[in-house]
Amino acid sequence: MTTNRTLSIHQPEDILGYIPHMLGYWPEDSLVAITMQGNVLGATLRVDLPSDRSRRALAGFADLIRSYLIADEDANGVVLAVYTDAGWADGRVVGMSAPMLDALQLSLQEVGLPVRDAWLIGPEYWRGAYCSDENCCSAPGLPVERIRNSRLSAELVFRGSAIGPSPRSGLGNPLLARQGALDPLVLAAESRYSELLSGRWRSEACLDAVLAVWMHVMQGCSQSQPAQLAADAGLVGFLRYTMTVTSWRDAVVVMAAAGIESAKLGAGAFGLFVEDDEDGLPFDPDDFGLPFAGVTPPAETLGDSGGMGNVFGYGEVLLGMKPDKPSWGHLDALARILSRLCVVDEKGEVAAAALTLQGWISWCKGSGSIAHGCLSRAQLAFPGYRLAELLMEVMGQGAICGWARRSGSAWRGSEGANA
Repeated sequence: MTTNRTLSIHQPEDILGYIPHMLGYWPEDSLVAITMQGNVLGATLRVDLPSDRSRRALAGFADLIRSYLIADEDANGVVLAVYTDAGWADGRVVGMSAPMLDALQLSLQEVGLPVRDAWLIGPEYWRGAYCSDENCCSAPGLPVERIRNSRLSAELVFRGSAIGPSPRSGLGNPLLARQGALDPLVLAAESRYSELLSGRWRSEACLDAVLAVWMHVMQGCSQSQPAQLAADAGLVGFLRYTMTVTSWRDAVVVMAAAGIESAKLGAGAFGLFVEDDEDGLPFDPDDFGLPFAGVTPPAETLGDSGGMGNVFGYGEVLLGMKPDKPSWGHLDALARILSRLCVVDEKGEVAAAALTLQGWISWCKGSGSIAHGCLSRAQLAFPGYRLAELLMEVMGQGAICGWARRSGSAWRGSEGANA
């Protein structure tokens, strides 16, 4: 869960060690820009390096980066990191990157965002982009291991942060799904709950029970893998089944971001509920063997994002417009749980749902590359999965999640960071 502690950054290796933990992977052929608010790191942006290096194209590229960074209204500076494999062998890396960095400096300076520093990072070496001191930045540069082994990187690993493979690698990301095969007991439990609950998706009491179980699991999910899920096949089967019910899936993610009230009242606004179940009898979770039957979330979770009575629509939440700041702790927990529900290369609706929601959470955090990778894999797992298609359309239009655009609500990893 998130805490109020901050991470102190004292040297470039700390900032460069922070970036892959922030993105979730080590960037390749990328520009990473981080806004600064005084001595505090702000929003992080990663984009592919431009293929066209003409003066006109670089100016357009720089203006595009500026259009993203000015969304952080509190920013008063920027630091840049260029990840490239080119130019290290023959010592041309600085000269090759200089025109792009010059264009960025010029464009960002016009809106009061001076570039405070910039670095070049290759597969084996890194160096300051503006450093000409041979004692500091002699060719080819400093070893990348100094970044990987930096004090801040080691501290983040100790606190449970992990770096996955690049979305370009094509490798299964262990942060998004488990290796191996699904437990037959899990599949049996999923099938059992499908038979028991298939006609009760419009029961308000049934939704209450579903949300109570999900909140109970999210609150018990530590920074490491949720131990409950590894030991309870029935619970995993139940959670997997709930992801196949569209209204429950949406309610779970809205609850994680904005609280139970928004999830419940939003479902009611869509006319979801009927008074009785399909048999005309009130729903009682004890009769269906639901995990944690009768459990209710702690009272403080009911008004999770702004206090009791603050209710937000599903559309506002899914676009990151409301609440002013989501419950990042619950969203991080939800992502960890989703990663345990399916296995690498699994096909079907459960995998599509888990990958889609992880893609949405990554988009909310400003990690467009991971979000795109998740949504693409969701469409492969279940072609035509509608929510994945809709989110891909939103991302394809260049939309940035509202929370990621605001410094006060942007995700900053498990901790904030001070330079």
